[in-house]
Amino acid sequence: MAGAAPETSQASVVGHQERETQTFAFIAMTCLFFFWGFITVLNDILIPFLKESFDLNYVQAILVQSCFFGAYFIISPFAGKLIDKVGYQRGIVLGLLTTASGCFLFYPSASLNLYVLFLGALFVLASGITILQVAANPYVAALGPEKTAASRLNLAQAANSLGTTVGPVIGAMMILGAVSADASAVQMPYMMIGATLVLAALLFRNIKLPVLAHVESPAEESDESVWDRRPLVLGALAIFLYVGGEVSIGSFLVNYFSESSIAGLSTADAGEMVAYYWGAAMVGRLVGAGIMNYIAPTKYLALNSAIAVLMIVISMNSTGHLAMWSILAVGFFNSIMFPTIFTLAVKGLGSMTSKGSGLVCQAIVGGAIVPLVQAAVADSVGLQLSFIVPLVCYIYIGWYALRGAARV
Repeated sequence: MAGAAPETSQASVVGHQERETQTFAFIAMTCLFFFWGFITVLNDILIPFLKESFDLNYVQAILVQSCFFGAYFIISPFAGKLIDKVGYQRGIVLGLLTTASGCFLFYPSASLNLYVLFLGALFVLASGITILQVAANPYVAALGPEKTAASRLNLAQAANSLGTTVGPVIGAMMILGAVSADASAVQMPYMMIGATLVLAALLFRNIKLPVLAHVESPAEESDESVWDRRPLVLGALAIFLYVGGEVSIGSFLVNYFSESSIAGLSTADAGEMVAYYWGAAMVGRLVGAGIMNYIAPTKYLALNSAIAVLMIVISMNSTGHLAMWSILAVGFFNSIMFPTIFTLAVKGLGSMTSKGSGLVCQAIVGGAIVPLVQAAVADSVGLQLSFIVPLVCYIYIGWYALRGAARV
């Protein structure tokens, strides 16, 4: 028995070192969540800026989101194979460098003053973020005990929400508030972001991240079809419509608040107001995490969907500050939708969980398509009435919560 104490002490030291390594890795990963949240929400600032710079209609301007979120659908399968081949850490480095490349492409795009080049730069940028998402989400989930995986992801997503909150404020100051009114105003901000991402890539190249054998080894293939799982398929559609509705509203807020019948704000001031939409989502996520300890996720999801519908109806049928603040309030009720829908969709899939997760992640392409539909409606009947498009999205999400997610 004399040797038991040193062995116990040594095991304790090893356990402590492992926890310290995992904590450091988690902090590093949350920085990634902040980065892609910050960069993604800058699209809400780019859309009105490029619309004015190139004299675009709403459909042409919203191609910013179509190119950005279209990358999720196209690149996700390749990103998964890349991560399987090179591992999570190298995948993160490649994702950061790809995102930085997209940022650097903004410089020649502005110099040549070609809108199509901006769209190409956005696709490259979004491809890098897609790689980061495919690598970071499962890595964070596996970075510690399984029972605390959800809390780790929620905490990491809070960092993402912080990025989406400060992004519009900084973007409005640097881009919409720029002295130059032409496309060159985006050059310096995106060059600075690109340089930051290169530094982050160098950091991730040289730090020591723990290798998680249980997620970095290939999973056993299943011959079952995910299309036979009704809650999963309907859940993927719910994610498609949720991301589409959320992104669509955010994309039009600057132009909406600039209308004289709504708030009559300058584009710079309207851009700063977008922070309230995404900031409300951050607050709602924290509130929802506590409430769902006492209320079933399906019921809370249905309640949030119903109130989101109500807020949109109020905004569509009012003017001034009531119209502005009611549409901003939708952000609060968006907060818990993605993780809740995702959980309901993949619940009980067992060996098919990875396939199901892949299908749900590809459904993020809704952020490319739904805003385009709203843009077409806005060009036809006006911007205020066009919010009927996200309204329909939230009606479906409410139905999914009450009926579609049920196992039959």
